Amino acid sequence: MHRVAVLVRDGMLPIEVGIVHRIFGEARSAGGERLYELMTCALEPGEVRTDTDFTVNVAHGPEALAAADTVVVPASGADYGSGADYGCGEGGSAGRLNPAMAAALGRIRPGTRIASICTGAFVLAAAGLLDGRRATTHWRSVEDFRQLFPAVELDADVLYTDEGEVLTAAGVASGIDLCLHMVRCDHGAAVANDVARRTVVPPHREGGQAQYIRRPVPEPQVSSTGVARAWALEHLDRPLSLRELAARESMSVRTFTRRFRDEVGVSPLQWLTQQRIERARQLLEETELTVDRIAAEAGFGTAASLRMHLQAALGVSPRAYRRTFRGPGGGDADEGGDGGGGGG
Repeated sequence: MHRVAVLVRDGMLPIEVGIVHRIFGEARSAGGERLYELMTCALEPGEVRTDTDFTVNVAHGPEALAAADTVVVPASGADYGSGADYGCGEGGSAGRLNPAMAAALGRIRPGTRIASICTGAFVLAAAGLLDGRRATTHWRSVEDFRQLFPAVELDADVLYTDEGEVLTAAGVASGIDLCLHMVRCDHGAAVANDVARRTVVPPHREGGQAQYIRRPVPEPQVSSTGVARAWALEHLDRPLSLRELAARESMSVRTFTRRFRDEVGVSPLQWLTQQRIERARQLLEETELTVDRIAAEAGFGTAASLRMHLQAALGVSPRAYRRTFRGPGGGDADEGGDGGGGGG
């Protein structure tokens, strides 16, 4: 069973720790078996302060990190304010880990997936795990992060980043998105969507969406773009133009495009591509349709176009993606539509 260790610190945010346990803890196989084993650990076992009026008794010390397949570092309330040390703690200095934290992280095995939520990214950065990588953190801490860690490619405008073995989320809600993303990468969209349904959260938000939108909801008496989005999701198999989408909301293309970006965080065309990729992934995982048919159903038109978009988004071909989630024989049904260099 895949082991997930949650490394907590004094001032821990209970909600972020709970997110990890809830999302991974709800993941089940088709037969109902749990897919993850979860452990909460601290630098020393025992009581750990939270940012609220209660403490948490943590049973595991840093030795739990050595047995983990995924390590998640949530934020701490101590990360904020003029005295913040971002997990570097006593004996450390700005941008450097204290010996206890450094020793704890040193127990993590090579190849272990490591993720942070919110300002937990400061711990990963101080450990050198984010150097030369793309990462994000909470928008309130962006300037501090940039000053302390110039070697990190900080993207302050996204919900989460995925650099393979190292992932970061911007804040509390995006921690949900990141955990669902990891479940989806491990076990496919069907399992992740089931977790989302159990948890009553949206099944998927792209990491590239803006983390902080100053107008998150439409102004009173102003139409939104929700009707057009809902209609588009029901018609992904056909060409969809900006003019057609705008007409669904009785707006000009210019007004629709501006309002769409304000509400969703990306352009309408970027959003459509994201939704088509998600539709293709679902069909690859859950059906025996050929790649040609899936390309048509998702609105890419041709298998070549689907291969190009899937490669750009995920770095794999349709056949390779299907085999990942359906086993060695999973690519047989797409023999007619994934040829010409599509394997790999």
